[in-house]
Amino acid sequence: MKKIILFAAAMLAFLGLSAQPKFAYVNFSELVQLMPEADQARTTITASGKEAQDTYQSMMDEFNTKYSQYEQKASTWTPAIRESKEKELTDIQRRVQEFSQSIQQELQQQEQQLMAPIYKKAQDTLNEIAKKGGYLVVIDRSTALYLDETQWTDLTKEARQALGIPEDRTLESLQAELQAAAANLQ
Repeated sequence: MKKIILFAAAMLAFLGLSAQPKFAYVNFSELVQLMPEADQARTTITASGKEAQDTYQSMMDEFNTKYSQYEQKASTWTPAIRESKEKELTDIQRRVQEFSQSIQQELQQQEQQLMAPIYKKAQDTLNEIAKKGGYLVVIDRSTALYLDETQWTDLTKEARQALGIPEDRTLESLQAELQAAAANLQ
């Protein structure tokens, strides 16, 4: 019985030494940015930002119109009217400032809410690929200070396929798309 236990222990030790652990890396940021779902999120975020900018501009136009009116007529108004108009201008300024602060927070929250499922999908896909491939560790290439790529496997291409990212889509082509869209908005 002791011989069988010793033999089993020796075999496990041998197998442990002979089995090479598998390590991989991936460009996680690239995957997330190029996912089709990210395009949808960017479109929604851009539309919300444009709407916020339009609202802000409308508020500023109101302030500028009333301020211009104040400058032109203040000398002819009674003190009570002048005081009322100054209070109105102060209220508009306060509303603009409050709107600016709150909309920034709302837009950040919206971005986080829209991107969270995209990050999760990418992470879940990578977890599945790593498990199927028997990888011990998968790291984000962008966070590695040094990586001997000859000792590690790049899973980016496999992950791109699993996430439905077209082969010809790159960060450069995405940047060109975003610049063209920005130019069309102006």
